[in-house]
Amino acid sequence: MAYGVRVEIWGDYACYSRPELKVERVSYDVMTPSSARGILEAVFWHPGLKYIIDEIAVCAPIRYENIRRNEVNSKASKQTPYIAAAADRAQRAALVLKNVRYVVSAHFEMTDEAGERDNTGKFAEMLKRRLAKGQTFHTPYLGTREFPANLRLIDDDGGCAPASIKETRSLGLMLYDIEYDKSVGTDGREEVTAFRPTYFIAEMKNGIVDLRGVEVLR
Repeated sequence: MAYGVRVEIWGDYACYSRPELKVERVSYDVMTPSSARGILEAVFWHPGLKYIIDEIAVCAPIRYENIRRNEVNSKASKQTPYIAAAADRAQRAALVLKNVRYVVSAHFEMTDEAGERDNTGKFAEMLKRRLAKGQTFHTPYLGTREFPANLRLIDDDGGCAPASIKETRSLGLMLYDIEYDKSVGTDGREEVTAFRPTYFIAEMKNGIVDLRGVEVLR
């Protein structure tokens, strides 16, 4: 059995970077499903549940702004655990979204990693209680960590939900999520051995991106 939740998400800026543009960051027009899932996981995560995003409603006009940010050229890794930011800094332009507001509708399903005492009702109550109290495991963000997200649980009757914009447009090919291949290492710990991005053809109708039954492209 699947349990649903609706959350209002907003912030001053957002950047859902298009992976095909490597140097200068350019945001998608709307929040991606993977970003929405990441925000819910920041509120409540458990290996025994899996979030599925059903719908993203855009509740503020889509507006862009150009900004410049200092970034480093290198990536931290096991081979390069330390980066000297002053020596590796580069200034890059970014096309980001401004004054965003969404209503995300989602549900979760149990996974094989759920324990004997875990159940959907328990997880649903924990998720809604944490949303109502503003509790998170880490700060949720809108695409990139420097753009924090504000959250609000929408009541089950839906009476306090903001209206979506009345705009219809094709959003083109959009990132849907990341699939991970995992294996157990010699130390007994699970490790990610490979990952693959998945995509879908996004359509916004009257401000709503409906993700139910979309064809996921691998």
